[in-house]
This record gives sequence, C-alpha cells and structure tokens, in this order.
Amino acid sequence: MSLKTPPAATPSLVPRPAKVASGGGAAAIGGGPDESASLQAAEALALAAPAATTPLAWALLIVLACIWGTSFILMKKGLVVFSALELGAIRVSVAALLLLPFSLRHVGSTDRSRFKWLALSGVVGTLLPAFLFAYAETKLASGLAGVLNALTAVFTLLVGALLFGQRLTGLRVLGIGLGLVGTVVMLQLGGSGGDATPAGEGNAWYGGYILFATIGYGLSVNVIKYKLGGMTPIAVTSMLLLLIGGPALAFLLLGTGFVHKLTTAPGAWTAFGYIALLATMSTAVAMVLFNKLIQQSTALFASSSTYLIPIVALALGALDGEAFNVWHFVGMVVILGGVLIIHRAK
Repeated sequence: MSLKTPPAATPSLVPRPAKVASGGGAAAIGGGPDESASLQAAEALALAAPAATTPLAWALLIVLACIWGTSFILMKKGLVVFSALELGAIRVSVAALLLLPFSLRHVGSTDRSRFKWLALSGVVGTLLPAFLFAYAETKLASGLAGVLNALTAVFTLLVGALLFGQRLTGLRVLGIGLGLVGTVVMLQLGGSGGDATPAGEGNAWYGGYILFATIGYGLSVNVIKYKLGGMTPIAVTSMLLLLIGGPALAFLLLGTGFVHKLTTAPGAWTAFGYIALLATMSTAVAMVLFNKLIQQSTALFASSSTYLIPIVALALGALDGEAFNVWHFVGMVVILGGVLIIHRAK
C-alpha cells in the first residue's frame, strides 16, 4: 500500500529520528528524534488506519522503540574512540550515503524553491543535533540523554506557536510547562553515568546540548509541516541528507583525524561499526518500519514510542553501569507527563 497525501493535509515530519525526526526524527538522524520527525510526516501522509490495533502494529511499535532507544548507547560506544565532531560527521555521512539512491531519484522532481527549506531543516534538525547529542554524551549518561530527547514534542509545539501561528490551549501550555520543569529537575542531578560520566561536577548541564538539539528538531518539524507540503517522508529525508551529507563527509575526511584513527587506533573499526549501525537503523530501516506502523494503526498509537524510548535507553544504560536514582525517575515522569498532555490536548 502506498502513501498518498489527502487533499486537505499538509505533510509534516519527525526524530521518530531519520530523522525522518525522528527518532528521532527527524528528518533527524538519531534515536527519538527520528521517531518524532517520522511521526509528523506519516501523520499527514497516512491513509485511513484500521480501527483495531493489530498484533503486527504492536510488534512494530516495540521494534521501533528498541531501535530508537538503542541510539543513545550506540553513541556512547562510538565516543570511546571518536570525538564528538567525528561521531556527528560519521552519522550524517553514512546516513546520506545510505539514502543516496532515493535522493537521486527525487532531486530532479523537487521544486527548487523548496531547497532552502530542506537545507534549513537538514541543518537544524539533523546536522547540528548529530554533533550536539555527541557532545552531550561525552559527560551525560546515555539513559538520561534518552529521557531528555522526549523534549522534542515540547519544542515542536512551542516553536509552532511562536513562529507558525499554531494554537496554544491551556492544556498544551500545561504540557509545555511540565516538560520544562522536568528538564530542570534532570539538569540538577549531575552526570550519573558511572565511571565514564561521574555524577556531580556540573556534568548534567551537558543536557543543555540536548535542549538545543530538541529545539532544532522542533523547528525542523514545523518547517517541513508548513513549508514542504506534498513531499513524502522518504523524499524529505533523502533530499535534506543530500544537501548536508556532502559538507559533513568533506569535513570528516579533511577536517578531522577520522582516517588516521580508523587505520591506527585500537577498537576504531568496532566504534565505527556502532556509529554506522546507528545511522543505518535509525534512518533507513526505522523509516520503513514507521510508515508500515502508521498503515497498521494510527499516528496517535505510533506516538506511544515516545514513552517507550526512554525506558529502553535507561535500561541499556543501567546494563552498561550507568546510575539512575529516584530523582531521575521523577524528572522522567514529569517530562513524559508533559509530552502525554501535549499529544492528547486539543
């Protein structure tokens, strides 16, 4: 079954992650971001969904939550060898190369007036977040990064209201407020990442990088929603990656020590494999699965992955020795409570 745009709908993207973000989304490269971005696009592009949620839909939801929830621990493993700059450039470059066949298919049919919006979405929703998340995880536990990623929903609504005239209701304002309060709680806790990212020493303020990344996701989602109507998720994602992938690859090869590390540093190929897996699963594979999920259920059901992703991220972080205390739990509940209100509010 193919996706077609309803006459009155204006497609919008997310996370998800690829992002389409997304998911992240999305169109974003990464964990929850891909999910957020993919959700926004598929929400407008999906055909009428079945009334009942099928077992396949549940299976897809769980698989997607695992893919996007795993993104944060994969970043952490990649940072063992590569710097934050190198990791971000690798993610974007690999994702762009993976979707190059799709971007080449769409480049000729894409209206040139849309290129500036695709470039803007690519920079703020994919390129910069790839580096910001990497910098955050040099000091912040991967599980906490997974929780803070849920702020994408908060800033999608806030940016939409401030810049694109989206209506704010009392419940939506409450949801935004709860999300921001939960963020403050999380930022007061210290790194809590075990031996690699010890608690205290102001490490949790590295969560500010994620804060800026999710603002970028929120802007990207709204740009695609209001400026890129009529484009499918795969077209948006592949095209924006085409625009930013070249500069990212050039920077990676000419402006970093990536090649030298890959050929000389112990464990470099393993770390590169983690990052390549991150770009592959959170972008190409997750997009296909997410669009299938939308066809099998509803956009609202698909958004449930927002609540599962932090659980997966925290569980994997705990298995890797990251600390998690009751205040982390409180912050997570407050943030996700705000996201739930935003998703449900009219």
